[in-house]
Amino acid sequence: MAKYFNHLIKVFLPLYLFTFLLFSCQEGGEAGELFGQWRLEDTDNQRAELSATRYISFSGSLALFRFVQRGQVYGSFQHVGDSIFIQCYSIKGEARDTAMVENTFGMKPFSNIRMKIVTLDDDRLVLNNGSEYWRFYKY
Repeated sequence: MAKYFNHLIKVFLPLYLFTFLLFSCQEGGEAGELFGQWRLEDTDNQRAELSATRYISFSGSLALFRFVQRGQVYGSFQHVGDSIFIQCYSIKGEARDTAMVENTFGMKPFSNIRMKIVTLDDDRLVLNNGSEYWRFYKY
């Protein structure tokens, strides 16, 4: 009987653990409905370059600002109720990273972005900071 029980543990315990881990992991993690890549379609910010391709991506608790012509900047974010809080990080401490987020995207301040989520559905994301709007579509 003990031999049979040991065999069951060796075979079924790893299978059970694998199945549990497989189904407990969810795509996007903490990002929820924000998960994925969003392309900036329009903004009220006149300083932002509208002709350029700009994206923001969310996965887990990470945000990625990407401007095709100038590079990318990582950050962490929290989605709390109808708001999003983003902390950007410059790995090399370069001023151009700060300039990309603050000037190209028009989102300030670099290390403490706070935005209200006006619209969030399968293909639209609209953010507002009180005076300006950013409209994204799922890419």
